[in-house]
Amino acid sequence: MPTPEQFMARAIQLAERGLYTTDPNPRVGCVVVKNDQIIGEGWHMRAGEGHAEVNALQAAGHAAEGADCYVTLEPCSHFGRTPPCVDALINANVKRVFVAMTDPNPVVSGSGIARLRHAGIEVFTDILASQSEKLNPGFCQRMRIGKPHVRSKLAMSLDGRTAMASGESKWITGPHARADVQKMRARSSAIMTGIGTVLADDPLLNVRPEQNTSPWYPDGQRVRQPLRVIVDSNMRMPADARILQQKRVLLATARDKQAPRGVESVVLPEDGDIIDLSALMAVLAQREINELMVEAGAVLNGALLKARLIDELVIYMAPKIMGDMSRGVFHLPGMETMAQNISLNITDIRAMGNDWRITAIPEYNEEF
Repeated sequence: MPTPEQFMARAIQLAERGLYTTDPNPRVGCVVVKNDQIIGEGWHMRAGEGHAEVNALQAAGHAAEGADCYVTLEPCSHFGRTPPCVDALINANVKRVFVAMTDPNPVVSGSGIARLRHAGIEVFTDILASQSEKLNPGFCQRMRIGKPHVRSKLAMSLDGRTAMASGESKWITGPHARADVQKMRARSSAIMTGIGTVLADDPLLNVRPEQNTSPWYPDGQRVRQPLRVIVDSNMRMPADARILQQKRVLLATARDKQAPRGVESVVLPEDGDIIDLSALMAVLAQREINELMVEAGAVLNGALLKARLIDELVIYMAPKIMGDMSRGVFHLPGMETMAQNISLNITDIRAMGNDWRITAIPEYNEEF
């Protein structure tokens, strides 16, 4: 006989189908079960369209009456872009609802579950809750503390170098690693870099699924390009920079100066030689940025690390030696003793062609 965890695992699989498309909404999956058989499945695909519960109930039809519903996130109880999912479940007359995790959104948190119980529907919670939360690290963090999940992507040689002394950095890693970066960009709400990277590399920082050797972006779906955020304290952005060809660009600056034509800017306080990055995180959270990907040089990455703003490091390490004259990964002036080091909790290591991808969580030291 199938267990509740098995049905919830299927709901989580469905939620993953929205990995690249639901932003700024969370990724949510749902299955409707009757007599130990799945009779309806659904997932949230895009903001403004049907939520997972509604799609699964539509697939089940009238058979949903008296059935069980497994959903990866507490059903919403308020009117947003769509009506409350709680109403759909109550009107379908389901018997029981199994919820992976409570919605961290204070507008919803607990109220959806309370309304279901008030309507006489049994509710069971905390079923594969940690697996469900892993689907939505940015949404959960933004709702809880008003900050996006910051994921810094780094490409380096075996001896910890990111570019030659001349600035040359293409390509440290191989095609498999670069294809994986495209997936990371696609799931991100925004990509952030510094003006130094713009001036040196003139990047586009866009999602290019066609570069991958195997299809991974949802069939028939228009590619959602993330917001591009440029940390440009002194407003040095050249008007002909390629990144300004993108439709969604935000300059974060400390100077109340005219931005290039058609480009939005936000003026923030200075913090030493750079803008107040914590203030920038608050601005991005207000703009519903869930997952912020950082593709930057040593200065911005060092400043983010020193401000304890990086939640996750994704390091692509190539089997190359670039020498001690090449550029390092983090610019961290003031770190002089072992007591000041920042330890990393490595959560995943896997091969990417000839390269290695290391995923790690910083464990910030009070000494630094």
